[in-house]
Amino acid sequence: MASVTSLAATVNQRVADALSAALPEAGAVDPLLRRSDRADFQANGMLALAKKLKGNPRELAAKVVDGIPAGESGAVIKEIEVSGPGFLNITLADEAIIKTLAERAADARLGVPYAEAPGTTVVDYAQPNVAKEMHVGHLRSAVIGAAMVEILEFTGEKVIRRHHIGDWGTQFGMLIQYLIEHPHELDHKSGADAEVSGEEAMSNLNRLYKASRVLFDSDEEFKERARRRVVDLQAGDEETRALWQRFVDESKIYFYSVFDKLDMEIHDPDVVGESGYNDMLEETCRLLEESGVAVRSEGALCVFFDDVKGPDGNPVPLIVKKSNGGYGYAATDLSAIRDRVQNLGAQTLLYVVDARQSLHFKMVFETARRAGWLNEKTHAVQLAFGTVLGKDGKPFKTREGETVRLVDLLDEAIERATTVVREKNNEKINLTPEEIVENGAQIGIGAVKYADLSTSAARDYKFDLDQMVSLNGDTSVYLQYAYARIQSIKRRAGESRPAAHPELELAPAERALGLHLDGFAEVVAEAAASYEPHRLAAYLYQLASHLTTFYDQCQVVSADNPAEVVENRLFLCDLTGRTLHQGMALLGIRTPERL
Repeated sequence: MASVTSLAATVNQRVADALSAALPEAGAVDPLLRRSDRADFQANGMLALAKKLKGNPRELAAKVVDGIPAGESGAVIKEIEVSGPGFLNITLADEAIIKTLAERAADARLGVPYAEAPGTTVVDYAQPNVAKEMHVGHLRSAVIGAAMVEILEFTGEKVIRRHHIGDWGTQFGMLIQYLIEHPHELDHKSGADAEVSGEEAMSNLNRLYKASRVLFDSDEEFKERARRRVVDLQAGDEETRALWQRFVDESKIYFYSVFDKLDMEIHDPDVVGESGYNDMLEETCRLLEESGVAVRSEGALCVFFDDVKGPDGNPVPLIVKKSNGGYGYAATDLSAIRDRVQNLGAQTLLYVVDARQSLHFKMVFETARRAGWLNEKTHAVQLAFGTVLGKDGKPFKTREGETVRLVDLLDEAIERATTVVREKNNEKINLTPEEIVENGAQIGIGAVKYADLSTSAARDYKFDLDQMVSLNGDTSVYLQYAYARIQSIKRRAGESRPAAHPELELAPAERALGLHLDGFAEVVAEAAASYEPHRLAAYLYQLASHLTTFYDQCQVVSADNPAEVVENRLFLCDLTGRTLHQGMALLGIRTPERL
């Protein structure tokens, strides 16, 4: 189905055309249309235009009104009037609202168009480290990145996922050497049917890491053997690489168990860690040096920037290759850019990375631009995110001052949510024990995701589980409850079915809900273009709020209402439910049918 033109876009075009007709010398003009509490929309463009042309804004506004048909049968605009110094207050026809919503309802995509010129975007997100436990710091990259993947794909963009895991470095020499000398440290339970859990995998890795670190710090001979093992790893020694692969595979068992709990799909082909670019590092350095982008400084290969200086006023370079011949993170990141642009054909590289790495990525992107790997047609963007804070406003830690394990945080969220579901369950709702557990998981994980996504990514946010699982306020539970309420209304409707009735006069709450529903496509497009999923979260919260008002003021299923009123209100409920379901899915949040 073709995309549905929103009422706002239709009105904007009508006013723009009338403005151009009234003042042809002005050319194309923006009416500056916005929602208003005085009418459905208000256009303010006449003030700026009249000032520019030294005219009277009220006279200009009156000319515009004369050029727009209003109040006629089938017209979009019911009433338009000049207000104040030259504003236009515009009220839409009820018939136009319902007809437009009916077009949205007839489309599986709810009238959301595909982007006019979709491209290929690589999204770099969810970047845990091999042989290390995931902590609360890994949460935001995973949640924000997954939401952006869904939103971009929904608009028609080809999205390539990349999980740039930390799977390379000197610590692997220590781990591999210890495993060679203690070969059973990564062994699992025996038995053909024994399934390795994420917790077991992480327990083995933790135990091995701690033991190898103690030995590395206390035994000089072991330390030397571990350092030689790093050389073997980098040289591609077969035995060393095979043991390294065991660490990667063991870590993936753990990673995938955490991502599964987060209700996120991670696939093996999407996991391309630091090691994936190892064979490109030397060529990357050679290309940068030959082109003059990078220069030698005190034995290291560096890139300098006029605007990046240290406290002493001296330039702080991006070190691509160290003086000892080792490669820095920059070499890997620049090689990844080359691969993603030249081999994957990406036009956009989106990095969902902690704001504290902003300077590093600024220098990496500028270096890639100087080298010609990024240009006008291919660009890189850091979707920088802030820190997860505790209730005290400080970085989230355990009582002992340690970083919070991500799996513990998720388990607690699910436990809290399950308790809420169990307490709210009654004979009327009558959830089974299995449904209570399933809903608890969906609500708990949804609460964690929504708290993150409803905040601008650049801002820090407080992690407060009590608030997150509350039925009141801007929470995912409030939105999930709104969806479940709609399903309950539809079940109670009996033989009555949703049906649009454009001929009916709408109550104020029906109009407000309908006009907000009509804005879904524009919000999705804005969230995709600006990489701001919090815009979509805010829209969905407002939608649930409009539904609450509608529910309070407009009885849906009632023998006192004519059949067409019941059907029309069921239609509004149904479209609201579908919009909530689709919008929440784009944020990676489930919507239980019963709560």
